[in-house]
Amino acid sequence: MSNFDSEEQDILDAFEAGRLQRPENHEKELESHREIAAATFKKDARINIRLSSKDLRALQARALKEGIPYQTLVSSVLHKFVDGQLVEKSTS
Repeated sequence: MSNFDSEEQDILDAFEAGRLQRPENHEKELESHREIAAATFKKDARINIRLSSKDLRALQARALKEGIPYQTLVSSVLHKFVDGQLVEKSTS
C-alpha cells in the first residue's frame, strides 16, 4: 500500500519505467534550484517574541509530534503566512 497521491504515483511509475529524461540544460536548472533553495532557507534575521506559556507548550508539543525543533516550526508557520499559503478557517 502506497502513501503517494495520484500525481506522485505517476511520477514514480514514469521513473521506474525509465520514461523520465533530464532536460538539455539540467546543470543550469539544477544550479537555479540550488540558489532558490538557499535563498528560501537563509536565516539572516533574528526576532524576539513573547508568548503565553500555554501557547509555547502547545508549539513545542506540535513540533515534537512533527519531529522538528519548535523554532523551526514557528519559522515555517510564519513563512507560510507571509507567503499566503495559510488560509483562515471560517468559524461559521
